[in-house]
Amino acid sequence: MNWPSRLRERGEDPDPRFSFANERTFLAWIRTALALMAGGIGLEAFAPPLAVSGLRQILAGLMVLAGVATSALAFRRWLRAEEAMRERRSLPVPRIAPVLSYGVAVVALAIFVLLVIANLG
Repeated sequence: MNWPSRLRERGEDPDPRFSFANERTFLAWIRTALALMAGGIGLEAFAPPLAVSGLRQILAGLMVLAGVATSALAFRRWLRAEEAMRERRSLPVPRIAPVLSYGVAVVALAIFVLLVIANLG
């Protein structure tokens, strides 16, 4: 049995507006994943050398990996929310949100500091 059939066996159909909202949220997570991957590729392709050799590649790789993880977890989040709505449970908390937001902030701050150091030196 495939996953859509297993999903439909649980609970009852939620209001379609809620399912569509859940789908829009899923697509927002996918857009975020694409932006992270594009940012990592852009950093590697277009940023000037940073103060520490090889660090640009590491930061770019971290951004691409964050995009991969976000993309991989987006469907799981959609599915958990859909199951919760079908079973009239509270919606699950997006566990990746704090990791993603703090991770992006740390990488962005590191890039900023390294660019400033590179331009001063």
